[in-house]
Amino acid sequence: MKKILLGLAAAGLGTMLAFSGAKAAEEANHAAEPTHFPIKHPEEMKWTFSGPFGYYDKQQLQRGLKIYKEVCSACHSMSLVPFRALEELGYNEAQVKAFAAEYEVPDAPNADGEIVNRKAIPADHFPSPFPNVQAAAAANGGAAPPDFSLIAKARSVERGFPQFLYDIAPWVQYQEGGPDYIHALLTGYGQTPPEGMQIPEGTHYNPYFIAAKSLAMAQPLQDGQVTYDDGSPATLSQYSQDIAAFLMWAAEPHLEERKKTGFRVMIFLILFAGLVYLAKRRIWSDVPH
Repeated sequence: MKKILLGLAAAGLGTMLAFSGAKAAEEANHAAEPTHFPIKHPEEMKWTFSGPFGYYDKQQLQRGLKIYKEVCSACHSMSLVPFRALEELGYNEAQVKAFAAEYEVPDAPNADGEIVNRKAIPADHFPSPFPNVQAAAAANGGAAPPDFSLIAKARSVERGFPQFLYDIAPWVQYQEGGPDYIHALLTGYGQTPPEGMQIPEGTHYNPYFIAAKSLAMAQPLQDGQVTYDDGSPATLSQYSQDIAAFLMWAAEPHLEERKKTGFRVMIFLILFAGLVYLAKRRIWSDVPH
């Protein structure tokens, strides 16, 4: 009986050790897996539209538009941006009309009830390259590419405490998290994953991706891919900065007006506070305290 009990005890101990070893091996295999994303935080870039006196560089926005047209528009739409808004980038009315005419949009049903396409006009919005969301998903491995209208405001990396307190300071007003993230993501391809990290087949490792360790989109931009008309460097870094700035404009086209109005309001409030103080001193100067 004692031998049986000793045997059962030994078997139980062996089972426990086996389970412990398996658990330790599993933990070791996942030791290199990150617990949060992104793995690397985006670099804080210098943008002309940063700070309380920020402004858009129209030349940069025009280069970003060229990147979007020649590369990004093959998958991504900008359904909230009308063609007529391109006049804010420095194009005249004729140029905007010619640009819009390069696209086709669905027209009203004809006499037979069929919907046919027509050339776009400045009042139309940038069309989607796919007829519907289902078609977009089917052409991209089951996930429809996001619309780019507000992507620069919808994607950013939390900077945490106490950094966000500094970001809201009047002399900082940091709101460039979206462009910083877009630039980092576009330049973050081609890096080697940490040892032990498993990258799913058909995806691409990018340490700056905000949702996972890899994403389905392959590297969209490379050096020399797009030729600039103004002679700017045809490099990945320049492409990434230009498209990020353009997408920031698309998401907030009235940024310059907002900042100018905010500055005027602050000046008014300072002057008003001064007048209130002087009035208080004058009215209550003879009243004993």
